[in-house]
Amino acid sequence: MRVTVEVVGEGVSECDLDDGATYDDLIREAGYHPQEASALVDGSPVPGDRVVDAEEVRVLRLIKGGATRDGA
Repeated sequence: MRVTVEVVGEGVSECDLDDGATYDDLIREAGYHPQEASALVDGSPVPGDRVVDAEEVRVLRLIKGGATRDGA
């Protein structure tokens, strides 16, 4: 299945997923860990363990960056 993935604020790409792939699989394919991002379909979050059933998905990063070693 081919899915258009928009990572909010970072761009749009195409992902090819196996049949039965979940939204967590899609987030990983987009280069993120499911704990740092959520998948949105038609503006609403979807469970990570749900099988991908949309052709267009937005990925919203929940965690970005981090503290430096000097705490800044």
